[in-house]
Formats: sequence, structure tokens, C-alpha cells
Amino acid sequence: MRPQARLDGDALFEYAVRALATRSYSSEELRTKLRRRAQKIGDVDPVISRLREIGYLNDERFAEMFTTLRVESDGFGRARVLSDLRARRVAPPLAEKAVARAFSGKNEPEMIAAWIERRMPSVAAGEHTGDERQLAAAWRKLRRAGFSSGAILTELRRFAARPDLLEDPPPEDEAADA
Repeated sequence: MRPQARLDGDALFEYAVRALATRSYSSEELRTKLRRRAQKIGDVDPVISRLREIGYLNDERFAEMFTTLRVESDGFGRARVLSDLRARRVAPPLAEKAVARAFSGKNEPEMIAAWIERRMPSVAAGEHTGDERQLAAAWRKLRRAGFSSGAILTELRRFAARPDLLEDPPPEDEAADA
């Protein structure tokens, strides 16, 4: 594989526009991408500024769209969406604001029930819900999806053949979820 050519300011701008045409980027994600291709690092910030001025790059709009997609289409919980936004290098205050807006009016137990119905049909059908290992696996999947421990356990109890197998989470776990 041959090394990629380094780009001057104008070529870097064109590269950025093409990149934004294929998918959305946060400012910091795009800045990192442009630094890898720039002849001079000093060309990156003017390109980012120009993209913001013409409306091609807007972190607030990106965070709102990304969050809405992750909640409405993918059904992820608050912690997962916030983690994904941080991975996309969105500023923490902006990420928090977008997540708060996306989850206002949402009912976490209903979201968990929908996740179970859609992504874990064997749990929803009551298959293997008497097995401790299966319940633990379901709990782990739901935690990775970004839901809080308490709400997960409440919903899993509804599907469990033996709800007594599910213990309440320790108090510090719930504090970490908040």
C-alpha cells in the first residue's frame, strides 16, 4: 500500500467536503482526519473554520442527529448514547445536552422491554429464563446497550421463570448509572 499524498489548504478543503458528503463528522473527528492528510498542520484549522462558516460542519446539529438516530432507530439507552457521542469526540457539555434532550419524555422500562422484544426474542418468549447464565447474559447485553441496572432487573424479572434468581444491584452500581 502506497502512502497517501499530503494535501495543501485547497485540496484539504475539497477532501473535507468529500468526507462530509459520505458521512457526518464532529469537528474534532474531522480535524483528526484532516491532520493525517495535511501538508501543513496549520492548514487544518482554517479549513474547519470555513466548513463551519458555510454550514457544512455543525457539532450541535451532528450531536442532535446522532443522538436521535441512536435512540429512535437503534433503541440504545442513555449511557450507551453518551459513550458513543464521546467516542465521536463531541464536546462533553454538548453531548450531555443532546442526550438530555433526546431522552426527555422517554420511559426507560418501556425502552428495555422494546429492546428485549426486538433483540432478544428468546428472552421475550420465556425460553431459558430459568437459567442463571442466560439471565446474566441478558443483563450484560442490556448494560452494553446503555440501560441502568435497576431498570434492567425490573424488566428481566417480568420475563424470568424464577424472578428470585435476580438480586437487586448494589447501591453503588445505581449511583454509577446516574
